[in-house]
Amino acid sequence: MTKKEREKARLVKELLDAIENRNLAVFAGAGLSIPAGYVNWKQLLQPIADELDLDINREENNLVQLAQYHCNVNQSNRGKINQLLVNEFSQMASLTENHKILARLPVETFWTTNYDRMIESALLDAGKTPDVKYNNKQLAITVPKRDAIVYKMHGDVEHPSEAILTKDDYESYHVKMQPFLNALSGDLISKTFLFLGFSFTDPNLDYILSRVRIAYSRDQRPHYCLLKNLTKDQDESDADFEYRERKQELFIQDLLRFGIKSVMVDEYSEITAVLQTLEMKTKSRSIFISGAANDYAPYEKAESEKFVYELSKDLISSGYRVVSGFGLGIGSSVISGALESLYMSGNKLDDNQLLLRPFPQNQIGKTDLKLLWRKYREDMISYAGIAIFLFGNKLVEGNVILSDGMREEYEIAQNQGLFVVPVGATGSMAEVLWTELKSAIESKEVSFPKNLENALLSLGDSSLSFDEIKKSILEIALTINKGV
Repeated sequence: MTKKEREKARLVKELLDAIENRNLAVFAGAGLSIPAGYVNWKQLLQPIADELDLDINREENNLVQLAQYHCNVNQSNRGKINQLLVNEFSQMASLTENHKILARLPVETFWTTNYDRMIESALLDAGKTPDVKYNNKQLAITVPKRDAIVYKMHGDVEHPSEAILTKDDYESYHVKMQPFLNALSGDLISKTFLFLGFSFTDPNLDYILSRVRIAYSRDQRPHYCLLKNLTKDQDESDADFEYRERKQELFIQDLLRFGIKSVMVDEYSEITAVLQTLEMKTKSRSIFISGAANDYAPYEKAESEKFVYELSKDLISSGYRVVSGFGLGIGSSVISGALESLYMSGNKLDDNQLLLRPFPQNQIGKTDLKLLWRKYREDMISYAGIAIFLFGNKLVEGNVILSDGMREEYEIAQNQGLFVVPVGATGSMAEVLWTELKSAIESKEVSFPKNLENALLSLGDSSLSFDEIKKSILEIALTINKGV
């Protein structure tokens, strides 16, 4: 593993720890929205620079002042800037993969200086309820059953006259928007931040970071940002490029004063890869158990139920969340094992440990029941990163047949990128799925690290005891979560 890979692996581990402790916050800058088609500040203010007969490239480091010049010339009338804001940030844009991943992660706090509505749209698209704050009055109101707070500290595109744009706005921010500064200061002290798409040149952020650093100079919470290494522009001289590299190096060192560690990437796609890994690691702490059994052959019913009970119990005690659809002949054992582990360790039952989704059995509404089950399965499986398949048969008109529902759950799990673990030794549909996976491994259609491959293949051995099967499953889950 290279030094860069080790740094990204450590970053994912730190962020995962913050997620598990429910204190990860994301701070999104303009760079997060630009790939969706939105402009940056320089592009936004190009018409203003043209009107003032100024070169936008020469004013690139003084864009707040440029906006102020426009207001000065127009006797404090900022109508044109407001219209530019509406024109550029009201347009429809497709959500980027980074927005989608961030919205799916269990992150409860977002901060942004962006005016667009990409974050709240991504949250809604992920089935979550955002509580958006862009003025002081909203801070005192809580949206019912919110999943995440989105603080838009520079305003919202639909209220351009209130947006923070000019030097006047920045200079009066600490007076007019003091509650926002207090809220951000509190989050910087109590949460771990991941900065994305941010240049750290914003006066407000610098103001807050400075005060948090002074107050907590020896006890700063660590924060992280992902930054792209500079690349040499076409026709750029070696001296100019070396100057920019040196400036970036000093900038990175300066961020350490605020407890912000920079993790460098060569391509923006690497940022997406880091977020994807974080999502996979987060979801792999949740394990979906798919199972249904009318016939437990080649095992006895009592020992099979005890196996499922002990597997569920050990998964919960190992810190995993169990997700299950209460399959016939399996669901009760899953619940019993999970509840005993939770209650005996002094914990309370909630969705962070056990997520149960019993299936509706009778069609009452107009929607076809099979279509309803499909949607239900997709939603349930989306909460997990690992899927275990046990037994898989049902009784139909007096005959024991393979479970087509398990087949559907297996396909959904594969499509959603879960790590599938069919336990072929339990027979029925699980054996069919294990045989298919074995064939795919042998034909090199899929590949795993050797230790995982061996563990998966061992689960087809019907001579294994349930204790041996359980041990292999727990080792697979541990290996996936360690990233080995």
